Amino acid sequence: MKFTRCGLDIAKRVFQVHGVDEAGVVRVQRMLPRGKVLEYFAQRESCVIGIEACAGSHYWARELGKLGHTVKLMAAQFVQPYRKSGKNDTNDAEAICEAVARPNMRFVPIKSVEQQSVLCWHRARSLAVGQRTAQVNQIRGLLGEFGVVVPQGIGKLREQLPRILEDAENGLGDLARQLLSDLLGQLRHVDEQVEHYERQIRQLARSSAAAERLMAIQGVGPLTASAVVASVGDARVFKNGRQFAAWLGLTPRQHSSGGKSRLGPITKRGDVYLRTLLIHGARSSLTRAAKQQDAKSLWAARLMQRRPLNVAAVALAAKHARIIWALLARDVPYRTCGAEAI
Repeated sequence: MKFTRCGLDIAKRVFQVHGVDEAGVVRVQRMLPRGKVLEYFAQRESCVIGIEACAGSHYWARELGKLGHTVKLMAAQFVQPYRKSGKNDTNDAEAICEAVARPNMRFVPIKSVEQQSVLCWHRARSLAVGQRTAQVNQIRGLLGEFGVVVPQGIGKLREQLPRILEDAENGLGDLARQLLSDLLGQLRHVDEQVEHYERQIRQLARSSAAAERLMAIQGVGPLTASAVVASVGDARVFKNGRQFAAWLGLTPRQHSSGGKSRLGPITKRGDVYLRTLLIHGARSSLTRAAKQQDAKSLWAARLMQRRPLNVAAVALAAKHARIIWALLARDVPYRTCGAEAI
């Protein structure tokens, strides 16, 4: 049957298709095994295909696009209101088909193979950093069982643990000492992994002209720059800088009614990893704001005088997001403004 728009609910083994014609009449509702999806759509005329943005969605968007179809990815939270009843594959595909036709729907940019490859390095680094944090916490806990307390910070543990293991008078048993020695070796191995991933990410950032432009912003380093470029792709899909900041979850949550505007904490929607990198970068930038005389640093210094540090860091991260959008969307270098620009 001919259809002009369809919703495709993807899964590991079976995919559900819900297709309608120009009048909105349902023309197809069927389940496809994974290996038959491309063969099925290769035999169909070009149509609009809606897919929820999830694991594997960018791959299927690229492959279906090669067949001449127009593929649009949507966040699952925007599809949910169009589901009529219980959650199952059939209802999900119908909801996707309905949502993709909305003229004001927000779509997720389709990532290229190169973009996803860069983000793989970031995910591997995040996993290694999480493993290192868990390793450090375990070592601290084991030392605490014998009354040995190490100051906070991974650097302090790296520095003091070898001396603790060499101290024969601190009450550590031989078995515990042997185990902690093994854990120290594992910690050093994870450190090497993290450094390897970061070194590769720095090389990727230096090889990207867009990432080089972003790194000119104080508080935006190779990690943030490469992650933003790989995640966003074409920044012109966002109407302005505020929309980009909202996509990252850095804008205030609104609860306004009757002409009264009520703003709350940030929405925390969108990419958690990018938002975390921007906030950490902004926090490090705030520590140097008092020594800088450019317009952004003076604005940040005044903000810290009347707002808590974390609030100021989030506000500066939102400003960095708007600057990043301008640099990417307009393809211009970063220019530092003097105090007279305030």
